[in-house]
Amino acid sequence: MYNYLIVGAGLYGAMFAYKAMQAGKKVLVIDKRSHVGGNLFCESVEDIDVHKYGAHIFHTSNKQVWDFVNSFVEFNRYTNSPIANYKGELYNLPFNMNTFYQMWGVKTPKEAIEKINEQRKEAVDKLKEDGVEKPRNLEEQALILVGKDLYEKLVKGYTEKQWGRQCTELPSFIIRRLPIRLVFDNNYFNDKYQGIPIGGYNRLINKLLQGADVKLECDFFFNRPTWDTIADKIVFTGKIDEYYNYQYGKLEYRTVFFEEELLNCENFQGNAVVNYTDREVPYTRIIEHKHFDHGTQPVTIISREFPMEWKEGCEPYYPINDEKNMLLYNKYKMLAQQETRISFGGRLAEYRYYDMHQIVEKILNMKMEDF
Repeated sequence: MYNYLIVGAGLYGAMFAYKAMQAGKKVLVIDKRSHVGGNLFCESVEDIDVHKYGAHIFHTSNKQVWDFVNSFVEFNRYTNSPIANYKGELYNLPFNMNTFYQMWGVKTPKEAIEKINEQRKEAVDKLKEDGVEKPRNLEEQALILVGKDLYEKLVKGYTEKQWGRQCTELPSFIIRRLPIRLVFDNNYFNDKYQGIPIGGYNRLINKLLQGADVKLECDFFFNRPTWDTIADKIVFTGKIDEYYNYQYGKLEYRTVFFEEELLNCENFQGNAVVNYTDREVPYTRIIEHKHFDHGTQPVTIISREFPMEWKEGCEPYYPINDEKNMLLYNKYKMLAQQETRISFGGRLAEYRYYDMHQIVEKILNMKMEDF
């Protein structure tokens, strides 16, 4: 008999397993995939760590969190600095003075903010002409935040591909803000610490799970009566609606398909991540994995990323946190709050997006006696 059955061997499950074992608990971790790590899983191909489920860059300003993950594996100094490709034009991201120089030829913060404010005013005036007080959709929200040029070249097409909907059909709250940095700095994150584990995320997950019993290719729902009785308590990290047999209906997700290619050249695009922001290119970005670890291999591996509507059999990636889905999720959440021996945690079980550092911090601060 185990103290905890943990359903899902991703970061949340692995972190909880580690925390429980530190408290002297006996844990069993199961996962329906053939590997641990969830979407952090890396596969070594041609001595390159390939991020099989998309780019993952660890970043945090919390020294406790940074020191914790580095106590298991050394992190490199990778700095996330994506490039945007709009119909062959290249722009630095996030929006900063390099972007504004590339867009308009402006050279000072004063010139840049004047240009942005001029275009913002046009968007606000247009809403007033239409008798509208607040943005009605994502397009109007983005135009007010950054103006026409930045929106049309760097936001619109990428966002429409990501969500599979026109920006005029998406709710305004999806983009609360679009940071504008009046400095020449291409570092995407503001956090004090960032990097990627040397040798890939598998090393981190494997060390977190050291001492736990782990069973792979085990689907909780295929043998639920057995799993329900194998431990005193269950930590469930899968889809919360599936746990409750979709009794209120199915939550919606976006998913991603990756087209991977081995290229017989040393360097394909000169950057780990290049976003394709025009609508005509079907993928949202190309990832060149060797650049995550400053690789010098004679070949390179790229992944083209294609967002898709989620359907049964696909891996759910991003919750669609619109009003309809949140109302549905809150019904499942009320059921979960009544449970006494089952805890729900992570991206799918809580129907929310998590950065990795948020999961680590949450579980480090968790008191085992609370569950």
